[in-house]
Amino acid sequence: MRGEFQDQGGLFSYIDPEKRIPEGHPLRQVRALVREVLKDLSRSFGRLYSHEGRPSIPPEQLLSALLLQVLYGIRSERQLMEQLDYNLLFRWFVGLSPDDRVWDATSFTKNRERLQQGDVFDKFMAKLLERPEVEPLLSDEHFSVDGTLIEAWASHKSFKPKDADKGECQEYCVRGNRG
Repeated sequence: MRGEFQDQGGLFSYIDPEKRIPEGHPLRQVRALVREVLKDLSRSFGRLYSHEGRPSIPPEQLLSALLLQVLYGIRSERQLMEQLDYNLLFRWFVGLSPDDRVWDATSFTKNRERLQQGDVFDKFMAKLLERPEVEPLLSDEHFSVDGTLIEAWASHKSFKPKDADKGECQEYCVRGNRG
């Protein structure tokens, strides 16, 4: 029997993100490690922020979001905010509930700059990478490159055929780079 198509879900939804993320998902292990490191850095966070004024983006969430940006190759903080707006996995990892508003990209950038000035991101990454549980998650045996990034970084005019240089190459190379 064919199910009935409904163009929109219910007005209210009771989603438990913890139950929606598969038990074997690799981010589960990473999230647990990140939470432990963030607890260790709590004092460093306290020194960066005033005790008065409007609350900012929690540094724990900001660092978690930045880590997602690195892990998933998200090109900009604006795209990161877009992903956080609709990606339940990313919301869960960062600690946002499905109903929480996502931060404005410019606010996120200003808060990130505060953490960079306080060397907190460097401390965070150093502490995370020194954990013995992280070693098996890292590999230097492979890497991948997004070809669209290469095309964006190097304009078409910077390429010329390698065989144009006295037949040294048959493919394409970047000017000045013989290989």
